[in-house]
Amino acid sequence: MPDRPTRFKRPVLLIVGCGDVGLRVLRLLAGRWRVLALTSGPSRIAALRAAGARPLRGDLDAPASLARLAGLADAVLHLAPPAASGTSDVRTGHLVRALARSPRLRRIVYASTTGVYGDRGGAPTDETAAPRPSTGRARRRADAEERLRRFGRSRRAVVTLLRVPGIYALDRAGGDPRERVARGTPVLVADDDVHTGHIHADDLARACVAALHRGRPQRVVNVVDDSDLKMGDYFDFVADRFAMARPPRLARRDAAAQLSPLQMSFLAESRRLVNARLKRELRLALRYPTVAEGLAREVVPRARE
Repeated sequence: MPDRPTRFKRPVLLIVGCGDVGLRVLRLLAGRWRVLALTSGPSRIAALRAAGARPLRGDLDAPASLARLAGLADAVLHLAPPAASGTSDVRTGHLVRALARSPRLRRIVYASTTGVYGDRGGAPTDETAAPRPSTGRARRRADAEERLRRFGRSRRAVVTLLRVPGIYALDRAGGDPRERVARGTPVLVADDDVHTGHIHADDLARACVAALHRGRPQRVVNVVDDSDLKMGDYFDFVADRFAMARPPRLARRDAAAQLSPLQMSFLAESRRLVNARLKRELRLALRYPTVAEGLAREVVPRARE
């Protein structure tokens, strides 16, 4: 009897956490892969099916619901976030244990965060820099990376870790930078400001696809564009591009009195991310090499309230 992978003419991909980026990946893979999408609730089933995926019910917080994942896919694209608390990513732990029973799985691509590097004081940061996460969410991501690396080594599977900075796109829920500018959330004065990285959601989706084909075993890749911006300059650019008021600038000590601890955590780390591996190893030519190019498209004006 032939092995199970030969039953399908196309390779099978399981997307775990098929939100905005996952749907963009689906569009890129149409006709090339057979795609399964894990979802924990019925409200997403129709949308996933309409996008071309076969929805599978399962919950990363309920390990018994993941038992059926073993043996279904040749590759996994893991886009699901960790839980909101704790120092370890138990969700990825549950997923790894379910996948460990798979005889056909050969590749995993995981979208992590550049936050695992911690604060680099604005220094250039490539993938050889040792992780030193300083926030709970970054520690959970670092834990997920290590769990997946161990899985890859033990199962001889290719695991590619994509470290991702701020994701933006004008049509992305929660990723439209105009929304933050419209709220008037303060940014730091130039002397206190931090360097930050960006990637357009479409380029991130393309990087995921490239990693499914060309990612190296147990390899980390920074998925970041060529922009070299401080956070305040980024939001000033957005405001100018769309004829909005620039956000107010505050000294760090004054910002701490106005912003939440979560908001301040994003202003506590500064790093200039290097993307040489993205271009050399994944051979990705960025569609939007800079924020200016990513925001240059025409947009429909916002309706007046």
